[in-house]
Formats: sequence, C-alpha cells, structure tokens
Amino acid sequence: MAVLLFVAAELAGCGDDGKEPSAGGTRSASIVRAGDADEGIDGVQAFRVESNEHTDAEVDYAVLPPPGGLHNDVWANCGFYDVGIDDEHIVHDLEHGAVWLAYSLDLAAAQVEVIHDLARAHDKVIATPYPGLPAGTAVVASAWARQLVLDTVVDPRLERFVVQYQDGSQAPEAGVTCTGSPLGDPIP
Repeated sequence: MAVLLFVAAELAGCGDDGKEPSAGGTRSASIVRAGDADEGIDGVQAFRVESNEHTDAEVDYAVLPPPGGLHNDVWANCGFYDVGIDDEHIVHDLEHGAVWLAYSLDLAAAQVEVIHDLARAHDKVIATPYPGLPAGTAVVASAWARQLVLDTVVDPRLERFVVQYQDGSQAPEAGVTCTGSPLGDPIP
C-alpha cells in the first residue's frame, strides 16, 4: 500500500518541476540566507532555495540542517525518531509542507520528550536527532525556506514555528502527505 501511495503522489505531480530525477554522484544545493523572515516570529531566517528537483545523488547542502533544496524522491514518514534520517529524504518532507525539528544529541531526556510531544500533537512534524549542531543549540526548526535556531526547547517560538509553517505557503507542495512512505517507522 505504501508503494501505491508513493506512486500516486508522484503521478499527482510531487516534485514535478518538469525535470526527470537526476541520478548518482554528489550534487550541490544552492541555499542562500535572505535575512529575517517578516512573518511575526522573532529569529526566523528566510532562505532562497534554488530547486525542489528530485535526485538520486547525495546532496551537499550549503546550510545544515537544510531548509530545502534538491532532495530524494522518497520522503520519510513524519513523526518522532531517536535515530537520524538522511537529509535528502527529510527535505522532501519539507517540500510537502512538513516542519523538521532537528534536535541536539546532547538534549536531556525531558527536553527530548518536549520534542516528542510536539511531533505527537502535529501531523506534519518530523523530529530527528541531528549530529553536528553548534554547541548550545538545542533544536533547529526548519520548514521549506524558513529556519529557527533555539538554545532551549521550551521557547514558545518553537510551537509557534510549527503551527505557522506546517503546510505554509512557502512550501512548494503544501498539503501533500508526509506519511505512507516505505521509509521510516516513527516512535508513537
């Protein structure tokens, strides 16, 4: 059934920018910081994302965690994870209007539970641990072309970000599912 849903989404135009998926090798994703987003949440950065093209290649993202760009044609199921998932799959979720909560590997269990609760409360959230976040960063919330870096998960801007940007108009394919994929088995 998951394969049928995947095929149906692809036939419905998911990632259809008029180009065939590219294959193999490594590709670079052009992502340029455009400054503060003017949408009412302090600290949210806006980005210019050049492409939402599908690729089978590994992608070298200019911003980590990436807030968009080239991505794999298979998205990951939204939900909470205690293991990482390749950026290329999660960027596909962002294209569909999901919000990604990339949390520090060093978070205390109580703070990880705050992230887990957000993922339970919002269908269009994918939460994963993310290695290499700068020291002092608790979580990076990303939506397509938007990002918020926080030093604590109890900052009220975190949930505001989720509510405002899930299925937001900045996502190329807002409203498309982020479930039914053969990739990922989130923790309920």
